[in-house]
Amino acid sequence: MAAHDQAEADPEAVKRHRTLFRAAKRRANPPLRRTDITVTDDAAVKRAVKAASLGNAMEWFDFGIYSYLAVTIGHVFFPSGNDTVQLISSFATFAVSFLVRPIGGMVFGPMGDKIGRKKVLALTMIMMAIGTLAIGLIPSYATIGFWAPVLLIFFRLVQGFSTGGEYGGASTFIAEYAPDKRRGYFGSFLELGTLAGYTSAAGLVLALNTALGPDAMESWGWRLPFLVAGPLGLVGLYLRLRLDETPAFQKMEDATYHSASEGASTVETTAKGDLAKIFREHWPMLVLCIALVGAYNVTDYMLLSYMPTYLSDELGYDDSHGLLILIGTMVVLMLIINQVGKLSDRFGRKPLLMTGMVSFFVISIPAFLLIKQGSLIAVSGGMLLLGLSLVCLLGTMSATLPALFPTSVRYGSLSVGYNLSASLFGGTAPLVITSLISVTGTDMVPAYYSMAAALVGIAAVACMKETAQKPLSGSPPSVETKEEAAEMVEAAAPTPRF
Repeated sequence: MAAHDQAEADPEAVKRHRTLFRAAKRRANPPLRRTDITVTDDAAVKRAVKAASLGNAMEWFDFGIYSYLAVTIGHVFFPSGNDTVQLISSFATFAVSFLVRPIGGMVFGPMGDKIGRKKVLALTMIMMAIGTLAIGLIPSYATIGFWAPVLLIFFRLVQGFSTGGEYGGASTFIAEYAPDKRRGYFGSFLELGTLAGYTSAAGLVLALNTALGPDAMESWGWRLPFLVAGPLGLVGLYLRLRLDETPAFQKMEDATYHSASEGASTVETTAKGDLAKIFREHWPMLVLCIALVGAYNVTDYMLLSYMPTYLSDELGYDDSHGLLILIGTMVVLMLIINQVGKLSDRFGRKPLLMTGMVSFFVISIPAFLLIKQGSLIAVSGGMLLLGLSLVCLLGTMSATLPALFPTSVRYGSLSVGYNLSASLFGGTAPLVITSLISVTGTDMVPAYYSMAAALVGIAAVACMKETAQKPLSGSPPSVETKEEAAEMVEAAAPTPRF
């Protein structure tokens, strides 16, 4: 009998059959038992975090290479003529990969809810490595003409399709392994991997630019970073295949878990992977996810992907100097991002996210005015201001997003929401900003674009519920020690009445 049925029951009937109604109430709200609680294995958690983060770093190394070689790729794959047109063509090709990311999310996400997170993450790793390696082997426009940009677009689509299953899976993987009270800390390692991937890509491109010079880079040097993708992909695949499935997914699948305790019956037990169900039943959280990710991705791609091009093409900065400043900024963010994750565990996700969104709205114009000064100190200071705002989002978002959805549809819902938003707002950011600068003639467009994204983010954070230190929806509580589990059961036990 459901709780609302009891509430509507005849008071006289309740008086006559107190024992019956009390038993029905206990069945509807079963007591928490020790077998309901997941006690995490610290070594297993660290292995899972390492594999997901390193794999994510390799994915974003592959993806970042294209961003940092956008100008060179424009020259190699598109007809010579107007430099701005070549750059816009290159960024349009960058944006094309984002068009298929939602399709990748719709395929890989529900698949991860059906067959498991581990297998799908291994598959996305293989596809990204193949797509990136193939780009390094495509002949130039001067050699094969029209087919050069066609092949480039095709393999960018392969990259985008595989990325559609990456972030949702990796963040779900870490969130479902981590104990509830440290999900922010462990989740921050995922974005540490993202920064490490971008930093490695920028560092390699910088080293090649310095060693080879512009002519050799345009002739053949640009291919080298793409060719590194094959061996890196094999390393990431090996790490991911060595892992077990997440405890939350295993418990959802394990039939014996259902009979272990009535208290566990609240955990969802089937992974339908049904897209229609996601859109029909979880659309409010889907909309919230899209808004959060949109605000976060605009600022993320603007700073980590577009800024070197902005510094060189709009402000006349040397390519290598722009990359060097970005690398320095990212290294600073890498040093503090785990501390941001810890802060989100202690004070909550909402305060950290709101700090990042409000900071972007307030400091975007001052930061870009600083950057426009052109001196090394001014540019570095402006980039660091933007970076410190971004790290509040980076260190918190990978623990926030998986908590929006229940276990049975978490991978699918997060992949769909994340990639729809990334497709509409993230990957298009460099293209939109470059085009708006060309149309309006003002180089302050990135600041205005960031402020608009921040306003959307502020509204989204205000609407979300706090999820720090709470079990994931549809999953049992997850703790670090047996003693903590016993304390939780004791705290949840009803007070005896005499």
